[in-house]
Amino acid sequence: MSGIDWIVLSLTLLGIIAYGLYKSRTSKDLDGYFLSNRSMPWYLVLLSIMGTQASAVTFLSAPGQAYTDGMRFVQYYFGLPLAMVVLCITFVPLFSRLKVYTAYEFLEQRFDVKTRTLTSFLFLLQRGLSTGISIYAPSIILSSLLGWDIFLTNIVMGGLLIIYTVTGGAKAVAYTQQLQFVIIFIGMFLAGYMIIHLLPPEIGFADALRVSGASGKMNVITTGIKDGHFDWNDKYNIWSGIIGGFFLALSYFGTDQSQVGRYLTAKNSTESKLGLLINGVVKVPMQFFILLIGAMLFTFYQFKPSPVFHNGAVERKAQQTAYKDSLAAVQATYVVKNARQGELGMQYLQAFHGKNDVQTNALKDSIQATNIQLDSLRKSYKSYIKKALPLDDNNDTNYIFLRFVIDYLPVGLIGLLIAIIFLAAWGSIAAALNSLASCTMIDFHRRYHNASQDVSDEQSKKEFRLSRYYTFAWGIFCIIVAQFAYKMGSLIEAVNVLGSLFYGVILGIFLVAFYLKQIGGKAVFWSAVISEIIVVALFILNQKGLLDLSFLWLNAVGALLVVAFSLGLQLVVKLGQKN
Repeated sequence: MSGIDWIVLSLTLLGIIAYGLYKSRTSKDLDGYFLSNRSMPWYLVLLSIMGTQASAVTFLSAPGQAYTDGMRFVQYYFGLPLAMVVLCITFVPLFSRLKVYTAYEFLEQRFDVKTRTLTSFLFLLQRGLSTGISIYAPSIILSSLLGWDIFLTNIVMGGLLIIYTVTGGAKAVAYTQQLQFVIIFIGMFLAGYMIIHLLPPEIGFADALRVSGASGKMNVITTGIKDGHFDWNDKYNIWSGIIGGFFLALSYFGTDQSQVGRYLTAKNSTESKLGLLINGVVKVPMQFFILLIGAMLFTFYQFKPSPVFHNGAVERKAQQTAYKDSLAAVQATYVVKNARQGELGMQYLQAFHGKNDVQTNALKDSIQATNIQLDSLRKSYKSYIKKALPLDDNNDTNYIFLRFVIDYLPVGLIGLLIAIIFLAAWGSIAAALNSLASCTMIDFHRRYHNASQDVSDEQSKKEFRLSRYYTFAWGIFCIIVAQFAYKMGSLIEAVNVLGSLFYGVILGIFLVAFYLKQIGGKAVFWSAVISEIIVVALFILNQKGLLDLSFLWLNAVGALLVVAFSLGLQLVVKLGQKN
């Protein structure tokens, strides 16, 4: 990376961080530190909600996800708009009326303290683990740029994030994300433009879409039907997206404190609702655009020399081992096949524009057959890397977009794009650390150390200082988790899989709280415990190949199990009381 890129990167990061810290300088109590004194307008709530979702994982890993698996990941978000409507009707009015710091305070009022504690603990566990994975994403960039060991870059990146979050709190996060999103969308648009601009002159955007479609990457809608039957293990299809995605989005935005904490900062419930509803409208097209960059990047590498492996740092290390000749042989074959793919792409477009349907279909089949051969060569290359470097990550999905940025973008724009990925990381991770600290303070420290609702000014100042220590402690925990995230494959998928292990059960508890007034605390508590054990067991069975069930369905399964078990156990409790 050039000196100009480093200057652009540094100035962008320092300028936005300084702005966020300046705006948050009045946050000297819990209300300010965690909820921005409940003063945010709807557009800041919207940007904060979207910024918390759109982490570095989104901008770094999503294009790679589309590059390898096509556009079908966008179906994951199809249930989100419906979930936003349900939230605005049920969740937001209640949380706003109760003036809670965390969503889990409501559960003690509705059930009992053990249900509140269990739910808050499940949130802390999954959000702490997910945030650790999110720290790993920007660490990948530092590792690639500087050649540092990934464990060292995790510490550096995590340390910077801790300083930023401990100092600023929720208001710094919200105001920083306001500028982040402007820069992020400008940068991603420029990246998309450069992909098309760098293609051969005779290929425009429409032709790039056609080649991507011929390669099977424009699979926006899939039904999950395989051999005449529905494939429950199909990760992303319209049904798992609408149903499983609805339950996941409802839990994420309605019960995950990292999101609930964003719209609790609003001036009133109307501002919260407006932020959520607009998020439901813009999130799907935003994610579609980010995935489209990955699909276009696949087309780009049909006509340009494509790396057989996109993690350059690991590749260079492997080429210094005894497997260098094997790697060179695979790479030589790959270069020939990649060049052939470009020729097929040109012939396909000529046949298409010449309205020769027979030749168009034949060339489409040839493109797909060559892609299968290229995939096989990539797998072979990765297998040699794994043998050469068994302790290093041989999955390069998260490096695909980054490799393009470094190899092809002009001076200055490289620094801006990398700054964007850093900013996305800092915004989302800072919000997550803030939510982890707020739950620890409110649901555990204040609940068990100072259960009184009346807090003196001196006690409030002490809690403010302690909240910063809790933020620091969670930052250290997340750095430790990041050290184990290097072999998780696609980070955007790993985060969502992890969330699906817990979100359904947490949502089930809230659904019982809202809609089944006859259910008591004992029934819902044990229902949640049993349901969580079952969800984890189903996931393990699926991983071992003993069950065919995509992770998205775990969200619906967990929620419905809690509801069903609660009804059954409450009946048992009533019968026991009668006897």
